Amino acid sequence: MYITHMRNIVKSIEADYRKYKGLAEFAIGQLSEAEYDSAVDGSNTIAMLVWHLSGNLKSRFTDFLTTDGEKPWRDKNAEFQRRKPTEAELIEKWNDGWATLFRALQEVTDEHLTMAYITIRGDRLRVDEALLRSLTHASYHVGQIIYLTKGLRGRAWKPSK
Repeated sequence: MYITHMRNIVKSIEADYRKYKGLAEFAIGQLSEAEYDSAVDGSNTIAMLVWHLSGNLKSRFTDFLTTDGEKPWRDKNAEFQRRKPTEAELIEKWNDGWATLFRALQEVTDEHLTMAYITIRGDRLRVDEALLRSLTHASYHVGQIIYLTKGLRGRAWKPSK
């Protein structure tokens, strides 16, 4: 019974990731390509947030169960550089990080949840702790994306369904 319950936790966490992904996509879908590089009150841009969240997910969930979640090939500072991506580039970058996450979640077994540890920047975490840490991080940035989109769209903003 306990093992089944734990697997339900992974499914619940995955459902929350998918919910936040959808909320961000609904918000981003309201923007024009030119607005991907726009900021409100000196904040990050949509492009920066997409690059950062994608980079974070790709780094954390590439070889999730076997290597440190902060990969040596990741350049976090570059994620926050100004850029003017096309819609296709933005969507490709966005989906790349999320696809890495969802592939990794399929590999998490009941035994991993109850017995495995991973590292992120040298910190040892249980698998469930790492998943919740990442989910919190993703939801934080999705909130920024929604806030920024609302500021850019003004009265034309449409809340999610």
